[in-house]
Amino acid sequence: MKHLFDFRKIALFVFGLVLFSGCDEKLDEMNINPYGIEPSNANPNLLMPTVLSSAAQSYVNLGYNDLAGAVQHTQKNGWYSGHNFYDWTNRNWTGWYDILRTNELLIRRGEELDNEFFQGIGLTMKSFAFGNIADLWGDAPYTNALKGDQGGEELQYPAFDSQEVIYDGIIADLQEAVQVLGSASGEGVTSGNDLYYNGDTQSWQRFANSLLLRYYMRLSEKKPDVARAGVEAIYSSGIYIQDPSQDATLDYTGGANDQWLSRHVRLDPDDFQRYQACQTFIDQLTGTNDPRLTVWFDSVRVQWVADESLATATEDFIRANGEPLSVETYPYDDFVELYADVKFTRRYNPNMADYNDALYVGLPPAITVPESYNGNPSPGQGTQNQHVSQLAHIYSTEGAPGDILKARIISAAEVSFIFAEAALKGWNVGDAETHYNMAIEQSLETWNSADEYNSFISQPEISFNNSLEQILEQKWVASWTAAAESYADYRRTGLPDLEAGPLSPQPEVALRFQYGSDEYNNNSASIQAALDGLEVTPFSGNFGADSQWSKPWLYQGTNVPF
Repeated sequence: MKHLFDFRKIALFVFGLVLFSGCDEKLDEMNINPYGIEPSNANPNLLMPTVLSSAAQSYVNLGYNDLAGAVQHTQKNGWYSGHNFYDWTNRNWTGWYDILRTNELLIRRGEELDNEFFQGIGLTMKSFAFGNIADLWGDAPYTNALKGDQGGEELQYPAFDSQEVIYDGIIADLQEAVQVLGSASGEGVTSGNDLYYNGDTQSWQRFANSLLLRYYMRLSEKKPDVARAGVEAIYSSGIYIQDPSQDATLDYTGGANDQWLSRHVRLDPDDFQRYQACQTFIDQLTGTNDPRLTVWFDSVRVQWVADESLATATEDFIRANGEPLSVETYPYDDFVELYADVKFTRRYNPNMADYNDALYVGLPPAITVPESYNGNPSPGQGTQNQHVSQLAHIYSTEGAPGDILKARIISAAEVSFIFAEAALKGWNVGDAETHYNMAIEQSLETWNSADEYNSFISQPEISFNNSLEQILEQKWVASWTAAAESYADYRRTGLPDLEAGPLSPQPEVALRFQYGSDEYNNNSASIQAALDGLEVTPFSGNFGADSQWSKPWLYQGTNVPF
């Protein structure tokens, strides 16, 4: 038995050596992903939808989320510190650079295949992504970014370029994109994979020129001669977005690939109930009888009614068409089902309590305990507040393909507002009033309110008064769900005149995102120059240079917004 046991041990040992030897020969093969694609063989048609969907997704996320809070379109009643009072500490830009890496491969493959279409849209999307990075953070890796695969520590951990260098690069790339797209064809392009324009080169050329307009206007105070010449040349060319049907948008198609929209536009029930109208925005919309109000927001579920004869501060029940009910509130779904036929109210004594009894009520910006505002009978983070306006019901339900909810990157209305501002500066782009009126009409058309244009534009508050304040106020309104642009306008001009709320750490609206922890942990040597280039303001607080209230290059040497 002992000899048999020893023989078995020896046999197992030899068998193991054979297996190990065989595995060793196959190690290289085992470390190769059989399903992977070599970058040199990548099909740009398959890269394109990833770039386009991710870019639109990231932009609409900014536009309805924290930047919507910053420009006071909305406020949140749950998990609200970032949204309501600029708690943006250590904000990473990883998502934008992920988009840029895929897009860089798209450009490279376009060059290798001598395909001008892919080169042109790659340059356009590169400019769009880097534009958002420069807008929101300031200095950032640019010249040596996206080159990590070429080796060298200086490429693995690239130095930051100045915000000015990035903007100059964006303008140069967009100018090249316009030229390239002017001679591009759709040959070799799978049109359905172009999620914005279905492979139409003229549409992409208009889009690239419209982005150029956006960034020329960014530089209109720092480099006015460059900005004026650029805007005038584009206006003269006629190649820019001129109609809402030409907007750069990502449509909701209803397919499985649109699941992001459930969170970013069609919000889930918890998200939906967190988002409330901001009172600043409600005051603007109700004060001008804006027809977009009812498209974007719902009225309060239960309206307060003043009654000085009431013996208590408030009733502890609600009324349906004036008749008392035995409940103080209903679940959200029950309100929706009854809303069309029933008017819900609740009485209060104005001598004992102070409530907002308007039909549309918003949360004031950055207030203490927003979940309890205006007498909410069921306060709690992210719960329904029956006495404050939420988003309209279209944002809480699955919509049909092709409806009005889209991820909008740039619009005809924005372009027309840019020309209106340029005309007001005396640039040769036509008449300011014509562009202003056109911008409003285009925005109303976008939101299914075109029939209201004549009555809306004839109001004294809306009829053109030849002021920059009015142009940028209406541009701010039209930037709903694209708040990144009105946020850029506010920081550039101080308009509209927004006031920070009481829980804001500083009495001014924040200017920028702080650099993320990834940069501090992995690229600390490069980040120092960027910090040195920021202007510390009286509102930078204890953060030092890397504060939400420090000024990057674009706003240095100006007195705006403070």
